[in-house]
Amino acid sequence: MRIARASAALACLLLLGTLASACTSRNTVVIGAQTYSEAKILAEMYKALIEDRTDLSAEVIPDLAASPVVIQAMKRNELQMATLYTGEIFNNHFPIEQTKDRAKVLEQAKQGFDKYFHFKWLDPLGFENTYAFTVSKKLADEKGYEKISDVGPDASKLRLGVDTTWLERDEDGYGSFTRTYGFKFGSTFPMEQSLVYQAAANNQVDIVLAYSTDPHLKYYNLQTLADDKQFFPPYDASTIMRNDLAEKHPDVVEAVSVLIGTLSVQKMIDLNYQMDIEKKSEREVALAYLKQTGLLK
Repeated sequence: MRIARASAALACLLLLGTLASACTSRNTVVIGAQTYSEAKILAEMYKALIEDRTDLSAEVIPDLAASPVVIQAMKRNELQMATLYTGEIFNNHFPIEQTKDRAKVLEQAKQGFDKYFHFKWLDPLGFENTYAFTVSKKLADEKGYEKISDVGPDASKLRLGVDTTWLERDEDGYGSFTRTYGFKFGSTFPMEQSLVYQAAANNQVDIVLAYSTDPHLKYYNLQTLADDKQFFPPYDASTIMRNDLAEKHPDVVEAVSVLIGTLSVQKMIDLNYQMDIEKKSEREVALAYLKQTGLLK
């Protein structure tokens, strides 16, 4: 399995290098996108804005395995742009101060990726994609749950559905969570991440650990609870690009900067929903949003 994955990754990188070289030769910005929907939607937004507001063309390379692949490809100039999340600083790319303060995490992302990778990290787009404790809307209304601390008095009676890896991690997993919030759930049910949403909707469990921009939150009418003790680190989505692109083409920075602060968590859920549930293409979703908001004619 590891050999197969390594071979697939190598093939992806070789293809990436070929495509990037071809694009660079015709003065094209190459934009990378990971495997999940919002990264692909955002990449198509960047492409549309660049081609509308500058003299450059743009190409999107989707389905890159993970952020390390994106970062290394950008470092080698096989990509020039992508979307990353401020919590990326916790993945040992460079020395950091351990903090969960949103502003400090953002500042370290900007400074660290500039110093060690020569990337320009723009201000956040307006949403974060992080873990979020989630209950059915019906249960939230009945119990008045709005934040994680609200479930504390009932926790010993609640069934938690969560992916196995989070239960087993100590530093940022269940053990650390119980120490931060001061309570444990009555029972825990390890399951695949893709199953937690339906499990909560079908009353198979009472509360689940979901991803904050997953479209199944909308599909199953689930409500996320505010992390009032800031247990989970910030993962604010941001546009990044190589410094040499930003310096040579400041109009590219201006073109994509119109998105800064405009995409709320709910808006990103809605856009992901259109792609994952309604089966629209990422380009269709991106262009419709830009036209609806007046960012594209």
